[in-house]
Amino acid sequence: MKIICIGRNYVAHAKELNNTLPDAPVIFMKPQTALLQKGKDFYLPDFSKDIQYECELVVKICKNGKYIQEKFAKNYFEEITVGLDFTARDLQQQQKEKGLPWEIAKAFDNSAVVGNFIPLAAKDFQQLHFQLFKNEAVVQNGFSGDMLFSIHQIIAYVSQFFSLNKGDLIFTGTPAGVGSLHVGDTLCGKLEGQPLFEIAIK
Repeated sequence: MKIICIGRNYVAHAKELNNTLPDAPVIFMKPQTALLQKGKDFYLPDFSKDIQYECELVVKICKNGKYIQEKFAKNYFEEITVGLDFTARDLQQQQKEKGLPWEIAKAFDNSAVVGNFIPLAAKDFQQLHFQLFKNEAVVQNGFSGDMLFSIHQIIAYVSQFFSLNKGDLIFTGTPAGVGSLHVGDTLCGKLEGQPLFEIAIK
């Protein structure tokens, strides 16, 4: 199982981090060990002083594929949820300044939260609203129609380089509003008003 993540897929988020807008999906990956197990709290790691939350729509690949055409991408996912891409922002910045890869800032243990999956059914993926609540206050408001690259474009692009396998997860990017975490915080992710995960920060 692979965790494939897309960066800079919302204009406002790219701007808040002073990043240029990409002309193709920005791909990075997390290992399976990055998954925070269901029902577990997230413990802030010792190696970073600035762990930040990034709430995203997440799809689960439902069958194997390679070189998938965009028009057929809809056949490769049936379920959706919201998740969190935890980022050690200080480490990421240090690695960027050195021109080095930044997996240590994105792919560390428990850095990926995945909510309960629900059937996509008749919903239009490009018309989905999602929110992240931190201590019961909304900190991120996302709308899938604002994505630079649609999920169909993402699947077509990613599958040129990596075979997609049943059970793979694709994190589709975060909207503006990312921020730092502190001990005692509680995070709740909602899709169309439905809570799909809630975790405590320890």
